[in-house]
Amino acid sequence: MTTDRHILVVAHTGRQDSLSAAAQVCKQLLDAGISPVLTAEEHAEVVAFNGALEPMQILSQSANGDGVKIGDLELVIVLGGDGTILRAAELTRGCSAPLLGVNLGHVGFLAESEREDLTETVTRALARDYLVEERMTLNVRVKVNAEVIYETWALNEATVEKASRERMLEVVIEIDGRPLSSFGCDGVVMSTPTGSTAYAFSAGGPVVWPSLDAMLLVPLSPHALFARPLVVGPDSALAVEVLDRTQGTGVLWCDGRRSRDLPRGARVVVRRSPVPVRLARLSQGPFTDRLVRKFNLPVTGWRGPIGEEGGQ
Repeated sequence: MTTDRHILVVAHTGRQDSLSAAAQVCKQLLDAGISPVLTAEEHAEVVAFNGALEPMQILSQSANGDGVKIGDLELVIVLGGDGTILRAAELTRGCSAPLLGVNLGHVGFLAESEREDLTETVTRALARDYLVEERMTLNVRVKVNAEVIYETWALNEATVEKASRERMLEVVIEIDGRPLSSFGCDGVVMSTPTGSTAYAFSAGGPVVWPSLDAMLLVPLSPHALFARPLVVGPDSALAVEVLDRTQGTGVLWCDGRRSRDLPRGARVVVRRSPVPVRLARLSQGPFTDRLVRKFNLPVTGWRGPIGEEGGQ
């Protein structure tokens, strides 16, 4: 048994099929002579579900704690849907280890393989037979009277929303330090290309290919003549201010996982983060094929390019 290679297993422990998949992956890693790494909570869940699978290692929750440090991880195998992948990205933030997702959820847009391919996926992970794709992330700051009161990040999106269902949020949006429009709304989504197929997509925003470095701003149910989705360059800065005329407060959500209350006068500033999220890919298929497969899009009748290769 070796401790030279550290592969973290992250699972949706609230589901029996995820725990079963986690136990299967741990057994396969152990059979290959590698001691799997789990968080302390997930280790307890897997042991309670399957019995002891030793030796397994525990991921350290701090830089000075016992266990495997996140900087020592080679790979993260994620078992679940997109929410579990987002949790794994949060857990390993700043680590160079890529995330290899196995979809056990519904759409699983970020996942690379499905449950029935689990054994082959782990086999390829053991052989380091995968490519690494970097996805841009967002740096998110909340300011009140020019003081930064909160700072976080997002892989999919940062969303400024109304805190009370019966109250409208009054905002002004800003691009690159200049005001663009003011309106009442349910909220504003600021998204990466990765998040363009998540919340921003549901709000009517465009699908942006992940190879494009860009940021999106998509208003939610705006009461305005000019409140269309916007796409800006990666070096731009987006900002949303909660105006004093708002009756109530707002709330900031990042990836649906981290939240912060926003008083009137709060200002949320979003820029590109220098720290990407790395995804392990088992193939280099075009993003178009992923869209068709994940959304079950109809393509019957397509005959392909006509004439010379690459022509139309």
